[in-house]
Amino acid sequence: MNVLVTGGAGFIGSHVVRSLLARGDRVRVLDALTAPVHVPGVIPDLGAAEFLHGDVRTKPDWARALDGIDAVVHMAAYQDYMPDFSRFFTVNAAGTALCYEVIVERGLPVRRVVVASSQSVYGEGAARCAEHGVVVPEQRAPEDLVRGDWDVHCPRCGGRVEPAPTSEDMVAPRNSYGISKLAAETAALALGAQHGIPTAALRYAIVHGPGQSPHNAYSGLLRSACLQLLAGRAPVVFEDGRQLRDYVAIDDAVSATLVALDHAQAPGRAYNVGGPRSLTVLEVLETLNEIVDVPRAPEIAGRYRVGDVRHTIGDLSRLRGLGWEPRTDLRRTWTNYVKWLESTKESGETVAAAHADMRARGVLRDAGEL
Repeated sequence: MNVLVTGGAGFIGSHVVRSLLARGDRVRVLDALTAPVHVPGVIPDLGAAEFLHGDVRTKPDWARALDGIDAVVHMAAYQDYMPDFSRFFTVNAAGTALCYEVIVERGLPVRRVVVASSQSVYGEGAARCAEHGVVVPEQRAPEDLVRGDWDVHCPRCGGRVEPAPTSEDMVAPRNSYGISKLAAETAALALGAQHGIPTAALRYAIVHGPGQSPHNAYSGLLRSACLQLLAGRAPVVFEDGRQLRDYVAIDDAVSATLVALDHAQAPGRAYNVGGPRSLTVLEVLETLNEIVDVPRAPEIAGRYRVGDVRHTIGDLSRLRGLGWEPRTDLRRTWTNYVKWLESTKESGETVAAAHADMRARGVLRDAGEL
């Protein structure tokens, strides 16, 4: 099978490329090599894959990338917390729409498209209220965050709620990234259905593993914490560190991608891709301290990112129904990541610079600051 992987020089994309090559597929990569994720001009080792330097926002780049292709794994995306709101939509939503535009205009025989989405489409996600059962909380109010009230509240009674697994039907994105990813996957599933292009969308949780770029410290607990620990510094924790998240190993994210690419019943739906259990930020840091073996108590200073969500836990039953299961031990994945990161000789200064930039642009704030 001839497979195009957009964003194939990136973290998840490059692992998908190597897995496709290992099973005998012919692979073409389309990637813009955009900073800060990439070092400009540096193409990672992608084995026998054909590499095209191009941008998913550009129609001619899509046209040359799709020539002779049987299936597409669309990983290219823009993701951070910065206030360049329009860029999320031009890259994520319009870039995805262009894929279908070119396929339809040229009558290309593409047999499957897998679109990378995100669990950010859930916003605060599902929660359970003692009085009202499962609810979908509103976005946390700025005045609550200023007071250091990090918890989410029931939209009906205002009481505190507990996080609950979120099904694929409970979308309520709260930031530009989440809104743009929902727009992208909605367009992909609808256009795919209308034009006979079998399409599936994967809502990845936070994916961890070797190859996760150390150059982009604007988001990503694993890279920022490990960079700081390896530099002998305390990892900076946003809010109080009790945020619950799904963390999924890169090997499990890749296996989910191949299921969506191959399974006859996968098209037409979105699927959560998460780990075996949710963990708090503090739980992750406790394990990373053991792995790095330079214990540093986290710095919890009441900082928060504007647009961040409190908890996200995905219900994995839909993808499990296709035979997928998260099987990789996260501690082993984190250990491998630390070894890989040490080999890159990256400095912890990346994190400090990213935090300073976010603060200057009003994205990173302290409790009490509005």
